Amino acid sequence: MSPTGAELSRSYSEQVVEPLVRGRWPGMPCAAASLGSGSDVLGLDDAMSRDHDWGLRLNLLVPHDLVPAVDDHLAEQLPESFAGHPTRFATTWDPTVRHRVQVETARDLAVSRLGVDPTRDLTVDDWLRLTGQAVLEVTGGEVFVDDAGELDGIRRRLQWYPDDVWRHVVATDWARLAQELPFVGRTGERGDDLGSRVVAARLAGTAMHLGHLLERRWPPYAKWLGTSFTRLPRAGAAGEPLHAALAAGSWREREQGLVAALRVLNRVQGEAGLPTVADPVEPFWDRPYRGVREAVVVVLEQGVEDPAVRALPRGVGSAEQWSDNVDVLTRSGRRRSSP
Repeated sequence: MSPTGAELSRSYSEQVVEPLVRGRWPGMPCAAASLGSGSDVLGLDDAMSRDHDWGLRLNLLVPHDLVPAVDDHLAEQLPESFAGHPTRFATTWDPTVRHRVQVETARDLAVSRLGVDPTRDLTVDDWLRLTGQAVLEVTGGEVFVDDAGELDGIRRRLQWYPDDVWRHVVATDWARLAQELPFVGRTGERGDDLGSRVVAARLAGTAMHLGHLLERRWPPYAKWLGTSFTRLPRAGAAGEPLHAALAAGSWREREQGLVAALRVLNRVQGEAGLPTVADPVEPFWDRPYRGVREAVVVVLEQGVEDPAVRALPRGVGSAEQWSDNVDVLTRSGRRRSSP
């Protein structure tokens, strides 16, 4: 059986890269890890993953003043191949054939992925600029060695939102669900079945995002969201009714599946220690549709104490809640004007 990307990176680090670096700088503290955007970072790579950007990739984190020297040393000393794989190759983001040991500092790696500096205290705005995908690119992969502990400190700081920010983003997902749940029936009743399906699919995505928040798990972007959701120990139970909603042939069945999923998530919310209500769903005025109770949002907002969080507008939330654009989710520079 072929090794996974993480297994290959570990072997490459331990057998080739670390001996070369420690032989030249024996007392230098460093960290070696498999981080970044690849599916291998999350342990989700398979045979298809190997057709591009897969191979002998590694993050090597060293003191700032030694970054150029370490990179040059590896460029000169690395062998042509290891374990049957070339050590130098082009990628989709860089056509240059060169080694793919990314040499930088722990701080620079984190800032490049997150768009904020996690070596200092993060503000409310900083937390809202983060996306789950960006955080996972720093925290989701395996760390093979960390002498200095700086990477470990960064990953610990990014374990989860502060409690008040957590309440705010959970409330935001409920507000987003409230904005469109009645549209599943309204579009369907008007004969717009395609529109009803599109709204239902969008709501299912929001529900899956909410499930991650309730489990205190950073959600990946769309490619891996469903896989990650099914692995959530409690919220993953909403997967069956969500699947039924998206497979439904009528808007009433579609709405029924979504409502069942929201009730599962409401129960999970209480189990997570967050305030909630007996039933998150109610009739939408006197129309034959379902809506989300405003009380679900209000009860969460009432528990927020931080004035900066209390001042935030309802229903906007974090960068990944106001845009599902992949460039926004994965490129920190695209989030500079985020909340």
